[in-house]
Amino acid sequence: MISILYAALALLLLVITLAARLRVTWWWIRIAEFPRVQLASIALLLLPIGALSDGPWSWVGLSACLLVVAIQLAYVLPWTPLWPVQVKAAEPGNDDRCLTLMIANVLTPNRNARDLITQIHNHRPDIVLTLESDGWWQEQLDAALNHEWPHAVRIPLDNLYGMHLYSRLPLISPRVEWLIQDDIPSILAGVRLRCGDEIRFHALHPRPPAPGESKESLWRDAELLLVGRAIHADPVPTLVAGDLNDVAWSRTTRLFCRVSGMLDPRRGRGMFSSFHAKYPLLRWPLDHVFTSEHFTLRELKRLDGFGSDHFPILSTLCFRPVRADEHDTPDAEQAEHREARETAREGRVQEQQE
Repeated sequence: MISILYAALALLLLVITLAARLRVTWWWIRIAEFPRVQLASIALLLLPIGALSDGPWSWVGLSACLLVVAIQLAYVLPWTPLWPVQVKAAEPGNDDRCLTLMIANVLTPNRNARDLITQIHNHRPDIVLTLESDGWWQEQLDAALNHEWPHAVRIPLDNLYGMHLYSRLPLISPRVEWLIQDDIPSILAGVRLRCGDEIRFHALHPRPPAPGESKESLWRDAELLLVGRAIHADPVPTLVAGDLNDVAWSRTTRLFCRVSGMLDPRRGRGMFSSFHAKYPLLRWPLDHVFTSEHFTLRELKRLDGFGSDHFPILSTLCFRPVRADEHDTPDAEQAEHREARETAREGRVQEQQE
């Protein structure tokens, strides 16, 4: 009986693992891409049971656990220090070519603005991007940041998709875009660095595939890939940041990187899991920073919680186009570009029909 139960649990883990590979957009399938570390950990814990048991089903369970561990590790290992870094480390100096960015999903009902503002003043980032920030959060942030972060884009919404951008550096032609859905904003702006060079900045927070949000991942996928295609079409120095409601190792995020040619500073350094702040065993990287090949990385870290379900993420990136050739820039095949184009088109069409 124990060997049967063991095999059944191991096979369930394997089914979830394999389901994540299906090319469908249903939320209850796409969500299987998130807990890869957790699934691998459970399978590892189950391995000794199979090794020590001599029941008739033990080998089935043991084989399933080994397969789960192998598949999951293949996905998550690039986001550990065991893997080569994708964004090269910045050399000392060149401070006028560097900018520090803080991302913070504030969780709209959370009213602990003081702790977040304290961290902003302690770290003094050049750019602060808040997500889920409504009118109340705008009042707190304006009062605390307007003097030292005078350049701003404000989108106060009470639908969990408000967005605020505060910058010490001049913003060039900033605009609010509604890429796929008319209640989900994004920000596109140029940023002038202290050295005088201008870079492009995208701030995103697409709708997640989850109960109460969206039955499918289509709209999230379409927004990411639409931005990826725009970056590919005009490959200027670019940063993309935000709560993408997707994990770093998902098929969509990896496709976004290949289509856009963007790099992930976490690869080879760690996961920097930002959600869920209150449940350590259910935590994965949802808040992202992606860079074009023109940047190197000085610092990347997860900051302290402040009452939100997300931790803030802080990164310092240096604009070093002379080192672009040091990076192994991802590239998409024609079939992947076609998939990105069709996904973006389908997302727009479905939104018009809703």
